[in-house]
Amino acid sequence: MKSKVVITIARQFGSGGREIGEKLAEKLEIPFYDKSLIHLAAQESGIDEDLFHFADEKSFHGFWAASASNAGIYGNRIPMFNELPMNDQLFLIQSKIIRKLAESDSCVIVGRCADYILRDDPHTIPVFIHSDEEDRLNRIIHIYGIAEKDARDVMIKTDKRRAAYYNYYSGGKWGRADNYDLSVNSGSVGIDGAVDLIIKLVELKSAL
Repeated sequence: MKSKVVITIARQFGSGGREIGEKLAEKLEIPFYDKSLIHLAAQESGIDEDLFHFADEKSFHGFWAASASNAGIYGNRIPMFNELPMNDQLFLIQSKIIRKLAESDSCVIVGRCADYILRDDPHTIPVFIHSDEEDRLNRIIHIYGIAEKDARDVMIKTDKRRAAYYNYYSGGKWGRADNYDLSVNSGSVGIDGAVDLIIKLVELKSAL
């Protein structure tokens, strides 16, 4: 890459977002971060990695909910970091890691509100990957190895969990078009086609 770029990928479960991110990073020859963010956050904080896995892309009521109503257990004061609910502490730690990675070099980051966390970074290109239900179920069953009888339920619950996490911490709406520079239907263009579209966007933005 001649110029720095940070591509964030939000994705519906079963749309192939992680695979697209991996292939994109490989083609652009830049680092790829997904679950590895959890390991980095645990190293940075000294907090047990299992806690990060438990809280991964899950939201719980805490400081953000109290702040929205200007009330709650903290009243009008700003709480100390160690007074925050554990999930909020973990989100702040992971946010710090994401910002540090984005500052240091080009990379691809999947999920974890990265587009929101890096919303003021001029090098960031936020992307959303989606697909039709049939395509997603096929991937969930035949590639992810989830039993056919469970696939639809897992798909719905995973997307609800991701949406709740994003909406809770960003105050926005997960999947809303104006949160992203590009929304790609991977079922229409295929995994490689989605990668090519994102690379084309990177090239166009780099030329501006």
